[in-house]
Amino acid sequence: MKKLWYGGTIYSMIHENETVEAVLVEAGRIIETGNYADLAPLADEKVDLQGAAMYPGFVDSHLHMIKQGEKLVRLDLSAATSKNEMLEMIKQAAEQLPLDEWLFGEGWNEHNFLNQEIPSLKELDAIRKAPIVLMRVCHHAILANSSAIAASGITNQTTSPSGGKIERNEQGELTGVFYEQAMSLITDTIPKSGEAYVMYLKKVLNLAINQMTSLGLTGGHTEDMAYFGDFMNPFRAFKELISKQHHFKVNLLRHHDVFEAMVEADLPYEDSFIEAGAMKIFLDGSLGAATAALTEPYADDAKNKGLLIYSDEEVIEMVKLARKYHTPVAIHVIGDAAAEQALRVLEAYPVAAGKRDRLIHGSVLKENLIERIKQLPLVIDIQPAFVPSDFPWIIDVLGSARLNTTYPWKTLLDADIYLAAGTDAPIEDIDPLKTIYAAIERKEPSDLFSHQPDQKVSRYQAIQMYTLGSAQAISQEAVRGLIKQGYEADFSIFDRDLFTGRPEELLQAKAVQTVVAGEIVYNQLNQ
Repeated sequence: MKKLWYGGTIYSMIHENETVEAVLVEAGRIIETGNYADLAPLADEKVDLQGAAMYPGFVDSHLHMIKQGEKLVRLDLSAATSKNEMLEMIKQAAEQLPLDEWLFGEGWNEHNFLNQEIPSLKELDAIRKAPIVLMRVCHHAILANSSAIAASGITNQTTSPSGGKIERNEQGELTGVFYEQAMSLITDTIPKSGEAYVMYLKKVLNLAINQMTSLGLTGGHTEDMAYFGDFMNPFRAFKELISKQHHFKVNLLRHHDVFEAMVEADLPYEDSFIEAGAMKIFLDGSLGAATAALTEPYADDAKNKGLLIYSDEEVIEMVKLARKYHTPVAIHVIGDAAAEQALRVLEAYPVAAGKRDRLIHGSVLKENLIERIKQLPLVIDIQPAFVPSDFPWIIDVLGSARLNTTYPWKTLLDADIYLAAGTDAPIEDIDPLKTIYAAIERKEPSDLFSHQPDQKVSRYQAIQMYTLGSAQAISQEAVRGLIKQGYEADFSIFDRDLFTGRPEELLQAKAVQTVVAGEIVYNQLNQ
């Protein structure tokens, strides 16, 4: 069955402003592009775009899909603007839960609070006796009550694990805040087994996929394999949903803790719909939690340079394991010290020919680091929404002298370094149009001025990061990321042209059709 898309503005993304009149698809592939008059007689079915604008499929290059689904069913604390407001939201949520059920919250951010004061352990304990676990917006710190702490066996005498921190007050007492590797002391206690748990994972993953397709996303590179008990729990959720219910493409990054076990399990991936991805390695934390590893101290804390989670020797062993299986690595680096550590190892242990490693985030990159990145087969996996989220508080955290090395996207593109774009959802809003706006404007729509306007990118560059850039991140640019003969038929179709109008008008655009491998998976045309 040959299907023809026509009747709108179809951007090939091969060259800036290049359009085609019609696209003919068969068996999930583009078999020809060209004039409507030439292709219409070949089609068995026609899809009239009714003036909509069509692009290669948008792919979020870095997110956590199951956690995004959990965000949709958990207490959302991202709107809290004070400690008291946050406490009130927790109280209201607690009233809706059975007395013995864990209360989970997401998204608190003390930088949105006037005095940056967060709830105390005593204040959380006053709300309920059952466990409370509240994830900071960056997912590099959690706040827990005494019940959750007791369930984990942590006491005032428990020492911080390597690469993590258990926060204590001046009296040496627990505050309820846990950073980086210390978070797992709490989260590992949460029940994560059994058929009911897998059904729960499928439920929240289904919510995430439905949300993504409704926003025009045709796929995602997602890291979920090490957080939900045995890796087979999330793998089953992906496999059963995508095999039986959804037409959607996921590239599964595999956390280093479960990487070899997943390789040896010889898992039944689903052709191009479920793919084995790179080994994921975390080298540091976040700027918001002050755990990103910096070469110089934080401007607002002269004693703190953040955390390097692993030694060079430990990172080398992880990378060598990935290379043993001819696999790239995807390394979380936010601070420049973490980027330096990653580059030291990757320079010594390069990826196999024809493949690319990637640095995820790359938030603080000094000029000498960019020069070294240019010499390696690397993609920088950026999250443009970090800029409007992090400014202006990041100025106090980093100091003005470091700002010209922070989120340097234009500098990276000018150096011919590949960039892929994502959201790190649930950290940032999963809507790709908000990410594209952040990349081209570097501000919130309500802000008067852009942050570091010299690092703005063009609309073409921003959209390309979601299309060709995401394909380059997994070395699939020969078959994905363009509307071109022989390429996979993944399309994101919006009700307006994203290349025209004021930047703010981007945020008013709506996905009207999402197409994965030639199948329409979301449709608001003819509605």
